[in-house]
Amino acid sequence: MTKLDLTQVYKSYYSATLAPQLVTIEKGLFITITGQGDPSGEGFSEAVGALYTVAYGIKAGSKQAGRDFTVSKLEGFWWVLDSSVNPLLVPREQWHYELAIRLPDDVTQQQFASAVITVEKKKKSSLFRQVDYKEIAEGRCIQILHVGPYSEEPVSLRKMDTLMQRERLTMNGRHHEIYLSDFRKTAPEKLKTILRHPVK
Repeated sequence: MTKLDLTQVYKSYYSATLAPQLVTIEKGLFITITGQGDPSGEGFSEAVGALYTVAYGIKAGSKQAGRDFTVSKLEGFWWVLDSSVNPLLVPREQWHYELAIRLPDDVTQQQFASAVITVEKKKKSSLFRQVDYKEIAEGRCIQILHVGPYSEEPVSLRKMDTLMQRERLTMNGRHHEIYLSDFRKTAPEKLKTILRHPVK
């Protein structure tokens, strides 16, 4: 059985350069979970765990049907309620997030619902029912590959802002991060993260 690797199928989606660039991002299918709080907190970890559990449940069902795939990279959409304030100046416990994992385009809502029911039988968590199945379309974006600790992202964000101003563009959505590296196994200075801003 051939295993589908979404990072290869959607190579442009999971690719970025060290210099900011304008790109157009196609519509994709995802499972997501929303929350609020410090990303180093327990609630965030539980949300990540619930999302991955459902993702592996979908994978197991697809594999039984002869369509195996590799569970893809974790992503995060971030925002604060007061858009007039620099988000980096807002206390981390006030950050809002929607975590996402991309799915193969042929995964149906019925497969998703079946996976949620299956994982609930194996593990008790109220968070499984908070996982959503949806399409996300960002369209035109500015993005950059950030290499290094998450705490140093403002350096890369300033480069994105410079390009945005030069092209006379404004933000048109939420700050988006794609975590190409596993932070549990990667040294902070080697972490690779795609930073992406929808623009208009």
